[in-house]
Amino acid sequence: MSLQNKIVLITGASSGIGALTAKYVSEAGGIPILAARSEAKLQEVSKSIAGAHECMVLDVTDEQQVHMVMEAVIARHGKIDVLVNNAGFGLFKMAMEMPIQEFEAMMDVNYMGVVRCTKAVLPSMLARGAGQIVNVASIAGKIGTPKSTAYSASKHAVLGFTNSLRMELAHTGVIVSAINPGPIDTPFFDTADPSGQYANNVRWFMMPPERVAKKIVSVIERGRSEADLPRLASIGVKLMQLFPRLSSGAAAKLLNKK
Repeated sequence: MSLQNKIVLITGASSGIGALTAKYVSEAGGIPILAARSEAKLQEVSKSIAGAHECMVLDVTDEQQVHMVMEAVIARHGKIDVLVNNAGFGLFKMAMEMPIQEFEAMMDVNYMGVVRCTKAVLPSMLARGAGQIVNVASIAGKIGTPKSTAYSASKHAVLGFTNSLRMELAHTGVIVSAINPGPIDTPFFDTADPSGQYANNVRWFMMPPERVAKKIVSVIERGRSEADLPRLASIGVKLMQLFPRLSSGAAAKLLNKK
């Protein structure tokens, strides 16, 4: 897919990989629609995008607002070519130390936010017989790690939804993709890891956000179903899937970095 003049709506676009993805979409000739809760942050990101774009205040946990925003964009542009479900957050705590409310909050944003936005956009894509839904999941959606029970569960849910939806939409013209990155050097860790311990422990492994944002754009342009990154994490996922009993003990020690 050429991104020239394509309408690409990106949630969680006020910082990190969402903001950078919007920038790269614009540089590729597309028209990014930046959506996030903070209008002030959106306006700040807007200054870095030279091409045509829009900013929309959107809370993915508010179903009514989700439908209003999607309908407004479709009414103005006639379509949404690509939806990038990127909004999400994490908290790293032991399961017994995390309140139920924090489990629920992560599931509401990370998983149900994807479901709400997808269901709001999908009817128009199906009517046109074209479109792409890109869900930013995580390597955590394939490998659970200590202190990420709630976050990993939400990302497992995103991948389950993505893989099932891809099968449902086969032969409809709508592409469904998943991006599964490992740790990224973004403000995500300001909330997930306030102590900085995890970020320091995996600094050697952490990816620059530009790399992930460029991969998202590449997946859109090539119509790929899935991308795991970095390559080392992708190899680790495959090994654990092939040899779960042999690798689980070693993995528990290796991945206990939070």
